[in-house]
Amino acid sequence: MDTVLVTGGRGASGRWVVDRLAGDYEVVVVDYDHPGLGVNPASNVSFRAADLAEREQALDVVAAVDPDAVVHWAAIPVAGTHPEGRVFETNALAAKHVLDAAGRAGAPVVQASSDGAYGFFFAEPTPFPDELPVTEGHPLRPEDPYGLSKVTAEAAAGAVARRHGVSAVSVRPSWIQYPGDYACRADEYVTDLEAGAGNFWSYVDVRDVADLVAAALADLLGDDSAVALGTHEAINCVAADNALGRPLLELLRESYGEVSDDCAVDGSALAEGDDRGAYAVAKAEQLFGWTPSRSWRDAADEAVTEPALFEG
Repeated sequence: MDTVLVTGGRGASGRWVVDRLAGDYEVVVVDYDHPGLGVNPASNVSFRAADLAEREQALDVVAAVDPDAVVHWAAIPVAGTHPEGRVFETNALAAKHVLDAAGRAGAPVVQASSDGAYGFFFAEPTPFPDELPVTEGHPLRPEDPYGLSKVTAEAAAGAVARRHGVSAVSVRPSWIQYPGDYACRADEYVTDLEAGAGNFWSYVDVRDVADLVAAALADLLGDDSAVALGTHEAINCVAADNALGRPLLELLRESYGEVSDDCAVDGSALAEGDDRGAYAVAKAEQLFGWTPSRSWRDAADEAVTEPALFEG
């Protein structure tokens, strides 16, 4: 069984990723804190502690594990919760160090990026996209430290892939939601159109995120990967519909006044009356056979037990 090192695996979304992978791999979770020697880990899961923003610690822990692949999921997950410099430095340095270590180990990488890399959500005012749906080729124009850290991490992934001849994938989730606890269906969000305008009312279920990580990882570790050695691919990870269940073009006109003439609208992919999301997900299906399968219509009130990675 292959060994996969997962950073940030004890985090809110990271634990779902670990739980999804643990049936197929030996998963070594590396996080800032260790759960303690007295815990009873889930099957195929073990833990190590390291400050990944410290280069020597990151290089040392990856070298010690010598994984077959690395999933880099550790980060300060959103802007506004820490000083700006700390958000950027922590995320960018941890990504650079972990990716360098993975390259030295000859291990392919799947890492967490974000739709924040495009630069829509935290900009003032929110810029209108150059295209609808937004593909992975859309320019990245972040103004905030979180989005900038993700662009930096993606650039680092490309550099490591080229330098070490490994494959790398950056997953760009939208606002991650959890079954039974969909923040994008809270009254204050649904009744205030502007609450979700910054990312065009997009979201994604955490299980779909974990499924995409698993699909990308299986591809990278396979004999005939869709991602060539020495290359890096960024992949949108977004639900098929928008969080309000209304036609996207209607929402955009109501919020922004009109659809910008400078925006190239793909009529074949975004018809009038269509409640789909603003981001294209065809690339994930093309490369990895992944399509989003969960919607707020079912998952917002779904009773699902949260993954437990250990007992004790």
